[in-house]
Amino acid sequence: MTMGTTTQAYGEPWYWDNRYAHESGPFDWYQKYPSLAPLIKLYVPSHHQRILIVGCGNSAFSEGMVDDGYEDVVNVDISSVVIEAMMKKYSNRPQLKYIKMDVRQMDEFQTGSFDSVVDKGTLDSLLCGSNSRQNATQMLKEVWRVLKDKGVYILVTYGAPIYRLGMLRDSCSWNIKLHVIEKLVVEEKSGHPIWELTNPVPLENDG
Repeated sequence: MTMGTTTQAYGEPWYWDNRYAHESGPFDWYQKYPSLAPLIKLYVPSHHQRILIVGCGNSAFSEGMVDDGYEDVVNVDISSVVIEAMMKKYSNRPQLKYIKMDVRQMDEFQTGSFDSVVDKGTLDSLLCGSNSRQNATQMLKEVWRVLKDKGVYILVTYGAPIYRLGMLRDSCSWNIKLHVIEKLVVEEKSGHPIWELTNPVPLENDG
C-alpha cells in the first residue's frame, strides 16, 4: 500500500481494523497521560466529571486517567477490532467504557452529555484523509454538540496553530486557549527556557 493510499484511508474503519488486528501492545499518539496530566487537571479539575476520549485506539491514556482518580471515562473509536479488545482488557474497570462510534456522527450521545472531550490526534488523522475539511468540520460540530455548556474540548495536535485556530473558529464559537507542549528538551542544551505547559500562550486577534 502506498503512503498516499494509507493516508487517505485514515477516516476508514477497515484501515484501523487492519492496523489494530496486527498491533498487540498499547500505543499512545503524541503524548502519554503523565506528560499531559497537569493540563488535564487544569481543565478537568473534578474527578466526578464525565469525560469523552475520541479516537481512543489501544491507548493507555484513559487507564492513566482512571488511575489518577477520574471516575467516568467514555472511549469511542471507529474500529470494532480495537473496541472489542479494549472492552475485554478493561472488563474489570467500570470507570472505563468503550463504544464503537464514528466521531463525525455520535448520535448515541445526547446533546450536552459530557463535561470534557479529549482528542489526541483524531482531528489530525481526519485531516490526513479524503474530504479532510468536511470530515473535520463534522467532527468539531459533533464535539461541540455533545459538550455541556462551558464544557472543555482538549485538542492535542501537531498542526500549526494558525491553521488549527482558524479551523476551530470557523466551526463553532469556541473560547480558545493555546498551550505549547515541549518535546523532550533539556533547557540547558536547547538554550531557551521550556514553556510551562499550564501557562496559555498569549494570542493576538488573528491567532
